[in-house]
Amino acid sequence: MDWNHHRFRSLWPLPAPPAAVYEVLQRPEDYPRWWRQVREVERLDDTTGVLRIRSVLPYDMTFTARQTRREPSAGVLEIAVSGDIEGWVRWTVGPHGDGTLARYDQVVSVGKPLLRRLAVPGRPLFRANHALMMRSGRRGLLRHLRAV
Repeated sequence: MDWNHHRFRSLWPLPAPPAAVYEVLQRPEDYPRWWRQVREVERLDDTTGVLRIRSVLPYDMTFTARQTRREPSAGVLEIAVSGDIEGWVRWTVGPHGDGTLARYDQVVSVGKPLLRRLAVPGRPLFRANHALMMRSGRRGLLRHLRAV
């Protein structure tokens, strides 16, 4: 088993139309406004940016995100990431009851040296840290959707 390889999935039921959720998720430069763990997003061009994130544990992760798929009709946004993490991230947005289900899938390998050294003993903490970040992101998105 590669202890530096991670698969994550989060499901965010949201009381808003899929188009409204997709509109917010396709603008990563605005993520820091509603997702407090996304500390900084610097756009490099129309499809690429550099993100800096930090959740509960005291370390930042910085990576370049490059759009690889954008299909509004299918509700799909996908990026390739490189830097402190390498792999891909995908949002899939679709109807769910009276609202939307935003599904977040991430498959990455950790490249940051300190985190690689702590891979085995730290894995449960890293996974909990990610879960807390995702929970906070959903709450922030809910507040943002209510405000707009």
